[in-house]
Amino acid sequence: MDKKVRYGIIGVGTQGTSYSRHLTGTSGAQPMPHSTLGALCDIDPAKEEKCREMYPDVPFYKDWKDLVNSGKVDAVITTVPHYLHPEIAVYCMEHGMNVLVEKPAGVYAKAVREMNECAAAHPEVSFGIMFNQRTNTLYQKIRKIVASGELGQMRRTNWIINSWWRPDSYYRQSAWRATWGGEGGGVLVNQAPHQLDLWQWICGIPSKVYAKCIYGCHRDIVVENDVTVVTEYPNGATGSFITCTHDPLGTDRLEIDLDNGKIVVEGSVKATVYRLNKTEDEMNATMTMGEVEKLTRGNSAGAGDMYTTETIESNEVWGQQHITVMENFAKHILEGEPLLAPGSDGINGVNLANAILLSSWLGKEVDNPVDEDLYLAELNKKIAAEGKFPTR
Repeated sequence: MDKKVRYGIIGVGTQGTSYSRHLTGTSGAQPMPHSTLGALCDIDPAKEEKCREMYPDVPFYKDWKDLVNSGKVDAVITTVPHYLHPEIAVYCMEHGMNVLVEKPAGVYAKAVREMNECAAAHPEVSFGIMFNQRTNTLYQKIRKIVASGELGQMRRTNWIINSWWRPDSYYRQSAWRATWGGEGGGVLVNQAPHQLDLWQWICGIPSKVYAKCIYGCHRDIVVENDVTVVTEYPNGATGSFITCTHDPLGTDRLEIDLDNGKIVVEGSVKATVYRLNKTEDEMNATMTMGEVEKLTRGNSAGAGDMYTTETIESNEVWGQQHITVMENFAKHILEGEPLLAPGSDGINGVNLANAILLSSWLGKEVDNPVDEDLYLAELNKKIAAEGKFPTR
């Protein structure tokens, strides 16, 4: 193998084009010392023509299996519609090819679990997922604080992430977009997978899920684009997750309440960590009503005696997160560097998205993970009713 990992990009749409530019150094971002572009693949003749014009020295393939078996690449990135991620990944691993799966890992957990089982059976190849927001140092620090236990156990968590405004023209870009049979859903499988991953990566995996989803809310689509979720965790903590694609102003706010403090993240760039001087349990047991009145008067008097604060900020450069993941994956192949996002982690977000949709469809609380066969059966009902794509 060369000192640089040669990536094959399967699917040269918006994301595939972006990765190609990063790998060839034409995006204006910093050079990639361990990664380069080895080959491209797409079924669209117009994209082939454009790729041959932009990258005349880079092999182009119409069939992704030909790219995998070409000997021109050391790793593959699956920038294709979501249903194809597990299919391509399994083929790659069975043919000795390293694979970096784009998010989400898949649409339904049964296919993702089978992909993970294939990866476990082929430890000789590397398997990662493009959870680029795990590279955000702000979230890395927050995860470390929560995991350390210094603030005690989590009691409640809430994430409002409505900064995904998309007009109808966005959904009309491709025939597979915002469809059950082509994309597998809406905001949960397209815009929010990163937050579903980060939420569980930091706060843990919820055991119970209840959700209200609105399908085609203020948009000419049939999939979910307005979602409100209530969760329960094994330790009794609760949570909520709210997202939509019809809010042009948008909100991105994560709160994590713990025994000994609280973490508040605004816009994914600034976090305030509140550390209580006494645990909430101790405050509850010892504070007099006079002290409570002083504390709650304007919610500021006496606050200095109650907690200390720490501010964490992160100014991420657009595109750099994806470069970091690709470089990390390349160094994992070349040098054994630990993966920032192992591919097997992708099933957690798919499980949660499946549970949210199934709860909405059935109108009741469900366990997480849900019954894989039940979810797939209900999804196939949606695909069949849509009448545009074959069932799965």
